[in-house]
Amino acid sequence: MKTRYYILGAALCMTGLGFTSCDNDEFLDVDLYDVIASDAMFENDANAKKGLNGVYDMMFPNGAKDAANKDLYDGDWGFKPNLFTGCHPTIDTQATGWDKNWNVQQWNSTSTELLAGWRHVYAGISRANDYLEGLSNAEKVSPAVKQKLEGEGRALRGFFYHWLATTFGRVPMLATGETYSNTPTKAKAETYSEMWDFIIEDFKAAADLLDWKPMDQEYGRATKGMALAYLGDAYMWKAYRLTDGANGQQQDATEAQNCYRLAQECFKKILDSGTYKLNESFTTLWDPASAWGPEAIWVEQLDEGNNWGKWDDLTSNLMLKWYTACPENGGWGSLYLSWEWYSCYEKGDKRREGSCYTGAVPQIDPSNPAYDPQYEGWYEPAIYGVNPYLQEVLGKGATGTTTKQFHFNNGEWAPAIWSSKMWRTASANYKAWADGHWSPTPIYWKRLPNVMLDYAECCFRLGNEAEGWKQINELRQRAFGKLEDGKEQALTEKYMPYYNSFAEWVGRDEGMSDGGMFYKHRDEYPIPFGSTVDKVEDAKTYYTRYAAEKGFSSEVWKVAVNTERRKEFNCEWCLRPDMQRSNFMKDHVLTNYPKRNVENLKDVPWTNRDYEYQEWKMDMPIPKDEIVKNPALVQNPGYSDDEE
Repeated sequence: MKTRYYILGAALCMTGLGFTSCDNDEFLDVDLYDVIASDAMFENDANAKKGLNGVYDMMFPNGAKDAANKDLYDGDWGFKPNLFTGCHPTIDTQATGWDKNWNVQQWNSTSTELLAGWRHVYAGISRANDYLEGLSNAEKVSPAVKQKLEGEGRALRGFFYHWLATTFGRVPMLATGETYSNTPTKAKAETYSEMWDFIIEDFKAAADLLDWKPMDQEYGRATKGMALAYLGDAYMWKAYRLTDGANGQQQDATEAQNCYRLAQECFKKILDSGTYKLNESFTTLWDPASAWGPEAIWVEQLDEGNNWGKWDDLTSNLMLKWYTACPENGGWGSLYLSWEWYSCYEKGDKRREGSCYTGAVPQIDPSNPAYDPQYEGWYEPAIYGVNPYLQEVLGKGATGTTTKQFHFNNGEWAPAIWSSKMWRTASANYKAWADGHWSPTPIYWKRLPNVMLDYAECCFRLGNEAEGWKQINELRQRAFGKLEDGKEQALTEKYMPYYNSFAEWVGRDEGMSDGGMFYKHRDEYPIPFGSTVDKVEDAKTYYTRYAAEKGFSSEVWKVAVNTERRKEFNCEWCLRPDMQRSNFMKDHVLTNYPKRNVENLKDVPWTNRDYEYQEWKMDMPIPKDEIVKNPALVQNPGYSDDEE
């Protein structure tokens, strides 16, 4: 049975691109819909469905330009503005070059990524508002279809506002029918409650209007599960702003507790629905064969076929393999992972192996006589000095390569660790500048673990400690490979064909190499399936000890929930927002990244944090260009519009 995969290309408001797949592991048949004139958009059900494609289009990186060749939308959406605001402030992800300011709280109102993200999502909101206004007056669209399209439109608008609200704090709220063209001057929402109530209302309506399964079986459409996941998230943000939120409002602890109860109800509906379950293997989540897998609630599936592989006809400017690969293997240096993050894992937790690769650093090689016991458990043969998915040796195996040190020196120091969540399915080195652009990648916005950990946090806050620890323990069973046990053969048969087809495309046999790259057919998955531990330690026991050893000031449950988020969601854009609304960011930075000087880092892996952490900076500055254009806008506290 074929299932429609709903993916949108970048074009005018009414263009979409659909993919079909069989058993979630092929990307084959492509249908390109025609552009639909606005006066025909609501003439029938089919046109109304196609019309909504213009809103979905803004979910994806969109490199459209105006007549003056200036960017209309953000061709890096889904990566740069999201990584820079959603991960870099935690310091768990790091960068070099122009991007390094995002690791030292030196962003400001002229940061280009902030302006690009702001414009992109408000374009999405404007499209949603136009569409919802037209849909409300559409008499020729059947009631059943109209209900679902309204639900999807409101879910999409809520998603865009959610990013703005969790990135900038209070923002202007354009309602149905309003765009920046017809409403060029509008102030921020007066209070956080006003803003979050607007967003909550969109997600509440969407959850009521939508079903658990996507309309017409087109995966990628908003569903009840997506709406409920974001609705619960929105309630938690409102609670945060009502109590201890930076730049928040008058405290109201009673209303905050009510928000946590409402959030808990949303998450419980998802968990009880039976719609989602954990992937048996964390390490396969970013493989093409995991597209819209059982734990995917809201995902941006980047797979645009041949369009992705032509320099003169790119559907998007977004090239994740270049942004995320090791520079000596063709990467551009936007994303590294810290050694502090790397060392937070327990031995046997496969999430680390499924998330990164390291340079061949002599100090962590156990065969080195100078091996320091403090690094015990760090050595992972599968990810040490190699990208196991592509069988690329990091640094091409050259003697003295700069990857063979703790800190990769590329103008500024950065950790010699690279993410496998994006640099996994296509080489940034071999065949990359001709016909090898295509790199299928899922950008997960909401997975089942997001819901599990948010639900656990609500349970802890509302006094149901046992249920909170239960969720964490369940997630940890998967982390240590326990869900893979006994299923090794079935998992291998599902996930190995892609990598063997990649080997065929590269055209190399065993024993042949070029620049440290070795491609060959193989029978075993790059990270072998199955658990390597007899028993997973109880979460409460482990984190009680861990919190005391590290010296956190937060409650043990908060350390547990947020450390699990660090392990689960590295290089996923929810990390900083989740830590912030949990009121854990300050404790995380001060405890996991104590201040150090670069002179002391020659023989140790730790990060050079030489700045004072400022909590208020977790709300980003309103882009200066937007304040110039909209005189009703006021800059966030602490920032200046004179910054360059």
